[in-house]
Amino acid sequence: MKLHTGDTIVVITGKDRGKQGRILRVLESQNRVVVEGINMRVRHIKKTTQAAGQRVKFEASIHASNVMILDPKTKKPTRIGYKVDAKTGAKKRVALLSGEVIEKAAVTKGAKPAKKSEAKKEEGTKAAKTPFWKRGTKGKGGDDGSAGGTSGGDSNVIQTAHRAQGG
Repeated sequence: MKLHTGDTIVVITGKDRGKQGRILRVLESQNRVVVEGINMRVRHIKKTTQAAGQRVKFEASIHASNVMILDPKTKKPTRIGYKVDAKTGAKKRVALLSGEVIEKAAVTKGAKPAKKSEAKKEEGTKAAKTPFWKRGTKGKGGDDGSAGGTSGGDSNVIQTAHRAQGG
């Protein structure tokens, strides 16, 4: 894929057409990208006994064919080509509109988010393997009864007593 994390792009089709943003993640196997502030979705989290209900806003992915990179010289959407440097033999990305070399953006993982809602999401982030709708919740216990028999030892005692009565 010719798009990289940190590139500034413009959406060329869809509900967010004309909007610009920075690429946060590239999903290369699916040919999709996640762009800051584009294709916003809301996930509703049900309240529990420990935590209040929440509405978490997040960026959903968008297909890579629906975005174009901005030319660094003219600031217009352009296609990307490649040129091999004759001296070093390095392959460089080039904007086909102006011929300007597109440098890879320096992406810092510890950067502060621009919005307050994003700061709340990042505070609750513990591991990348947990789903995004569970990252912000602090009470992850089975106290709401939805754990399905894994909530504790009390339920086993009740079941044993019930069986002892012949039921």
